[in-house]
Amino acid sequence: MTRIRLGMVGGGSGAFIGGVHRIAARLDGRFDLVAGALSSTPAKSKASGAELGLDPDRCYGSFAEMAKAEAARADGIEAVAIVTPNHMHYPAARAFLAAGIHVICDKPLTATDEEAEAMAQAVAGSGALFILTHNYTGYPMVRQARAMVAEGAVGQIRVVQVEYPQDWLTDPVEQAGDNKQAEWRTDPARSGAGGSVGDIGTHAYNLACFVTGLAAESLAADLQSFGPGRQLDDNAHVLLRFAGGARGMLWSSQVAPGNENGLRLRIYGDRGGLEWAQEQPNALWHTPHGEPTRLIRRNGSGAHPAGTAVSRIPAGHPEGYLEAFATLYSEAAEAIRAVQQGTDRDTARGLLPGIEDGMAGMRFIAACVASSRRDAAWTAL
Repeated sequence: MTRIRLGMVGGGSGAFIGGVHRIAARLDGRFDLVAGALSSTPAKSKASGAELGLDPDRCYGSFAEMAKAEAARADGIEAVAIVTPNHMHYPAARAFLAAGIHVICDKPLTATDEEAEAMAQAVAGSGALFILTHNYTGYPMVRQARAMVAEGAVGQIRVVQVEYPQDWLTDPVEQAGDNKQAEWRTDPARSGAGGSVGDIGTHAYNLACFVTGLAAESLAADLQSFGPGRQLDDNAHVLLRFAGGARGMLWSSQVAPGNENGLRLRIYGDRGGLEWAQEQPNALWHTPHGEPTRLIRRNGSGAHPAGTAVSRIPAGHPEGYLEAFATLYSEAAEAIRAVQQGTDRDTARGLLPGIEDGMAGMRFIAACVASSRRDAAWTAL
């Protein structure tokens, strides 16, 4: 398959997530980065483009300029990765969707509910794909867990426990003036209404729904802002009620010392349980009810085709965060080529997260904020 010509909005010099997207895009040789509007000013964008070896003529001063120019080129970009702070997701995506350019967008979907609704309309009115990078869905053992649940390995699901603790905001680092990540992620104008629930809580929520296949109907949330002067939550406890009767608990925190990226999912049904932790991603624990707990390793004994299909190397050689991200990019490349050949967008997208997942994440954030403001009252999703 020929490589997809890729552009990038945001992700310039010093931006963590931009580098992650670029590594993921090239890991399987499916994309070539050929253009970018990499920063908020033309000078910074051109400097970042030069660092990456991009053609100076394709380092743009704005996403609007880039969308217009690239759409007019015979060799223009076929897809764009949007890796900006949340408040820029919608205007950038809208410009490229209108130009018929496929969009790969970081999460959460947007900063506001109004922008989310407008984004959904922009996707509906475009023939281009919209893919949201909930990258944890790309781990082989997450895919295996999803397949095992669907095949009845845990039976009727009763309890879902998911958590994502970090510790990087334990101190008020956003006030130091030298941490751009902390500054925008704690700023409601750029991040949106949710702090930890928007940044990492949406990942936890998406993972729980992706693996179980369940949809939450309502929640009760207690959000806190422990950081002095912090405007957005940095800790959240959320009770979930799922369709069909299952119950869940979600904890997201960025003020939990000793935790780095502790995303962890546990699922319990009437026939057994499953457990997966992002910091040990090649292992999946399965306990059939009444039997000893067994450890299933990626590509090892008991590995499921759903997991091995997205694994690259033999058992014992760890695969992790970057490879899971790359799985989404590789599947995005296949989906783009399929759409170009006439396949329906929804069929081509397969398991890739899309606009529906983005809207679900926005509803989750809004419900958490509304519930917490009413003393953790149960709130419909």
